[in-house]
Amino acid sequence: MNLIIDVGNTYVKLAVFHNNVLFEKLTVEYNEFLKTALKILEKYPIISKGVISSVGKLKSKDVQIVASKINLLLLDSNTRLPFKNSYKTPKTLGVDRIALVAASVDQHSNNNVLIIDAGTCITYDFITDKNEYLGGAISPGVRLRYHSLHNLTANLPLLDSKLPESLIGKSTDSSIHSGVIFGVLKEIDGVINEYNKKYSDLTVILTGGDTNFLSKQLKNGIFANSNFLLEGLNFILEYNSQ
Repeated sequence: MNLIIDVGNTYVKLAVFHNNVLFEKLTVEYNEFLKTALKILEKYPIISKGVISSVGKLKSKDVQIVASKINLLLLDSNTRLPFKNSYKTPKTLGVDRIALVAASVDQHSNNNVLIIDAGTCITYDFITDKNEYLGGAISPGVRLRYHSLHNLTANLPLLDSKLPESLIGKSTDSSIHSGVIFGVLKEIDGVINEYNKKYSDLTVILTGGDTNFLSKQLKNGIFANSNFLLEGLNFILEYNSQ
């Protein structure tokens, strides 16, 4: 069994994989990480190794405690990867994006793949059918857009995410919902269309916290998988255990 730890900008996801199958998944706040990790290790004593991917900041002492109990791989720019990384600044490439690309190699090998991660940011990552990662794009996510409108203006309210009832907003609230949600949807569909023009055999994966919220509204055909990053981390761990 493997322990997979994904430290995001807001929460920490902990997952247990057995024979490459997701066995259990928990999402906790930063201050609950160590307690939750130790409970998992107590519940599954046969866990012998794990991997941690962090775009946030956990207490180093907490990570060290977990590392003292299992063989813990820290994913970074020096980790051996199952693909050719042609990103011009590989040391600045987010470990979350690395994990997503690894998952595409594992599950969609020999395909041109565009991975869209709709979380705090919306990231676009492209890997060719020659197993070469070229890069992608980073854009503000759904919640970040709502917060920006509220924080950077004097009078606009902070709203919860909501699918707009129509394109034309007839109040301030409905105008915000229309601008944010339709803006995100049109952006994603537009990016997919541009990739399709160049790569006719394109496979598109949508993942991240807003997967379920957005997937049914997109016009382009996609594969929706909210656990794609966790699966990629598990693949990287197995790849480095060989």
